[in-house]
Amino acid sequence: MKRWYSLSEVPAGWGPSAVTIGKFDGVHLGHREILRQLRELADSRGLASTLITFDRHPAEVTAPDAAPLEILSDAERLDLIAQQGVTAALVLPFDQELAAVSPREFVTEILLGTLNAKAVLVGHDFRFGANAQGTVELLTELGHELGFNVVLIEDVKEDGHGRISSSHIRELISAGEVAQATELLGSYPRVSGEVVHGHKRGRELGFPTANIGHDARIVIPGDGVYAGWFVDEGKRYPAAISVGTNPTFEGNLSRTVEAYLLDENLDLYGHMATVEFVARIRGMVAFNGVEELVKQMHDDVRITRELVGSGKQ
Repeated sequence: MKRWYSLSEVPAGWGPSAVTIGKFDGVHLGHREILRQLRELADSRGLASTLITFDRHPAEVTAPDAAPLEILSDAERLDLIAQQGVTAALVLPFDQELAAVSPREFVTEILLGTLNAKAVLVGHDFRFGANAQGTVELLTELGHELGFNVVLIEDVKEDGHGRISSSHIRELISAGEVAQATELLGSYPRVSGEVVHGHKRGRELGFPTANIGHDARIVIPGDGVYAGWFVDEGKRYPAAISVGTNPTFEGNLSRTVEAYLLDENLDLYGHMATVEFVARIRGMVAFNGVEELVKQMHDDVRITRELVGSGKQ
């Protein structure tokens, strides 16, 4: 998939294209259905399937106090989008200048002038342009005037709930409901970052852990212990993952994400790694002493083996 990070990077004469627009945070099953329809429409009409997305959630600029945490980093999000077969992605820096672009200017300069859009796929509640003034109705009118057609995409519904949404998935992850979040995402919730030095208490207890220095803008699961995977340099290791402040010990104020790799003792400091959360084992508990904690940790490892196995992939 071609990736452009400004309008100036799009090659002259790109297209004609079929375009969809959105943040696509999480690249969940609803997003994947949109991208499938985009690809099929583009293929049927001989167009280049092209996605417009943003380098941050627009609310970070328009309503900073209400801006949500994100499910994936930009790199992870684009990698998952690429796996859906999209030809190109234009990642626009969402700043005050872009936020002030009028709906007509967005259409004429970006959709038409840069991407030569012949079809634009959007949901029924799509809004665009300064102060979200642009509606689907306005986009359709502009399409009739300027020579492109608008294709409406139906919401993908979650069983027993409304449409699948990034906001609902964030709520599930924050609550520790990672298995349910996985069903809606189509992939495991994850946290990525550099393996950094921690308090080394796990090593002292016989359970050396890799401490992930995660991005504060990414939503992490609620405090507790999880079964999952530790991914490093293309290899996947089953791991028991702890999220929280380790309340058994005093003085821990910040939340950490630490992974104990089953049957491995690797030097991982400085590596860029990812932990994937498969299932929640238990909540975070303050134990009455180290002996009680170690006993529970052995049980956590046993349950992790049952849930994800023992061998690396």
